Amino acid sequence: MDLLAADGPVTAGHVSSELGIAPGSASHHLKVLSNAGLIEEAHGVSSDERKHFWKLSHPTTRWSREEITDFAARSAAFEAEQLALEQQFARSRRSLVDTADSDGAVTSTFATQGWARLTSMEMAALRDELVEVVRRWEFREIPDDGIDRQSCFVFARGFPARP
Repeated sequence: MDLLAADGPVTAGHVSSELGIAPGSASHHLKVLSNAGLIEEAHGVSSDERKHFWKLSHPTTRWSREEITDFAARSAAFEAEQLALEQQFARSRRSLVDTADSDGAVTSTFATQGWARLTSMEMAALRDELVEVVRRWEFREIPDDGIDRQSCFVFARGFPARP
């Protein structure tokens, strides 16, 4: 799903080449995601009717385990959160390694962290503000100015903790 979010409507062939998996496997997984209502066919993308393009059904997918009452669904949500966190850290580690050998090119890569004393309601307000900022950049109108733009990954997590 990250590939669809980053690249827009894609074909099974694009997914196959980007992820290094067999085309049949990519097609199968796209159909599973479609059956789950997470992605859908993107019509009118190509004049070649043999090519099926897929897009996200919803621009964002968010949930809170606290809102899920079914035990099995809550367990699945926990597993999905763990996988997402592992992927976020893996991407962050790859970026760190990739920029360590940089030839001096400016990448504007950043990291930030901080400690704040917050109530539950303040934490929710901070979450909503951060999500809004990321979404504003994610879904902005991209200027047609000929400047090359890279796909960038931004993530933030906030949780109660002690140093």
